[in-house]
Amino acid sequence: MLVVERTKSKKTVERILSAAERLFLERNYADVTVTQVAEAADLTKGAVYHHFPSKEQLYVAMLHNDFAEKNRLYRHVAVNYEGSCEERLQRLTRAFFSLPERKRRLISLVRRDINIFPDTLRDELVRKYQAALPDLIEEIIRDGVRDGLLVPGDPRLLAWQFVALVEVLLTPYAQQRFTLDEDKVNYVVRIFLDGCSRQCCQAER
Repeated sequence: MLVVERTKSKKTVERILSAAERLFLERNYADVTVTQVAEAADLTKGAVYHHFPSKEQLYVAMLHNDFAEKNRLYRHVAVNYEGSCEERLQRLTRAFFSLPERKRRLISLVRRDINIFPDTLRDELVRKYQAALPDLIEEIIRDGVRDGLLVPGDPRLLAWQFVALVEVLLTPYAQQRFTLDEDKVNYVVRIFLDGCSRQCCQAER
């Protein structure tokens, strides 16, 4: 009986988090209410409050859950993969673009909403976000520098630059320019590794 109750509770939490994802992506944080989340999840407001005592805790749990899922995925497909820096960056980027659009867009909420929260909570969210993506890219880049594929540089700065390249391809213009995920992967990795110089582009031809 206890196992059944735990399973039902887990499924309820999943429904709540899924509804929260949809609503927080559609609207600003201030414009989403717990009542709306409950209605979107087809649950009572009391059921939502049973698992998440406040909207803030629900929002934070939603992001923590997403970051943890991404961390596990990227570690499995790329960070722990026995291959070159280039191959691992390709695998990580491919995994990101293979996610449903909603899951790809969730990462943008950190930048959009980060200043709403108190310093301690803001710092916690930033750390969780960094562990989910930039820190993993930094690990791959450190290996690339060590192996001689990349010129010596600050791995953390390079990781953030790589993230910025990926985020650019989430814009509407980039979505029109690159219709295939594999084209997005190749674009990001090639620009990051080779830069935009004409010499590099000619060398590839």
